[in-house]
Order: sequence, then C-alpha cells, then structure tokens
Amino acid sequence: MDRTQEEEMVSLLKGVFDASASIVVVRNLGLNVTEMTDLRNKMREQGATLKVAKNRLARLALDGTKIEGLGEHLTGTTALGYSDDVVAAAKVLVNYAKDNEKLEIVGGTMDDAILDVAGVRSLAALPGLDELRGMIVGLLQAPAGKLASITQAPAGQLARVFSAYGSQG
Repeated sequence: MDRTQEEEMVSLLKGVFDASASIVVVRNLGLNVTEMTDLRNKMREQGATLKVAKNRLARLALDGTKIEGLGEHLTGTTALGYSDDVVAAAKVLVNYAKDNEKLEIVGGTMDDAILDVAGVRSLAALPGLDELRGMIVGLLQAPAGKLASITQAPAGQLARVFSAYGSQG
C-alpha cells in the first residue's frame, strides 16, 4: 500500500468513524475466505459493513475524534463492523461469534461512548430498528382494535337481550 492509498484509507475510516451510529471491533482468529465472505454477506443483509483495515491507519483516523479510545482495542488481526442502525452490526457479529470461535468480539462504540465486550453484547440484545418499528405499529393498532370491540359490545348485548325476550314470548 503506497502513501496515497494509505491517506485515502485514513480519510475513508475518518468518515466511517464520524458517520456510523455504532462500531464493533472484532478479532479474526483464523476465519477463512469462505467464512469471511459469509460474514460480510450477513452484515450486508442487515445494512451493516465489515471492513478490515490496518490498525495503524485506523488509529490515525481515530486521532482527534470523540472515540479516540477505540484505538486501545485495535491489536492483532482486527476488523471493524459498522452501520447506521445502532444495533445491526453488533447483532450480526455477536451472533456469528457465538457459532464460530474464530471470531472474537473485542469492543466498540455507540454514540461516542467506548464499549467493552459486555457492552457490545448488551447492544446486540436490543431490538433492531425494524423490530422497534413493528412494535410501534402494534402499539398503535391495539387501541383501535380495543375501541372497535368495545363499541360493538353494547350492540351485541342488546341483540342478546332482545333475542332472549323474543324466545320467552
């Protein structure tokens, strides 16, 4: 990698660090090409990205940012998972690490806060953006359904009373 390419990579990483809602640092402990491709595809399906970058360049990109402390996690063969959805990258990487011991969660960030491994796992346990949207729609629909059943109940009760009087006569 020549100097120009390194400068472009640092610039790209600065953009990632500034724009991403969350970043997860993972350590690759021997994933082969097929496994990495599978992981990248899973990340892409959830709107997240997995980027392998030289630790030195990532630390340069972190200099002067609010998440400069993330550089402590950049040791060994690392990769960065990031997304605009706060939990998407963490969710995919934590789930993948459960099934594959060759991937280790190291740490991460969320809203300028540095997270340890437990923090990343807690972040992954939260519902995603799509799940939250579904919950909100369900909450909004529930009162309307209850209102409809309540307004129909008195009419049904009157019909049963009239039916009972009719059957007596």
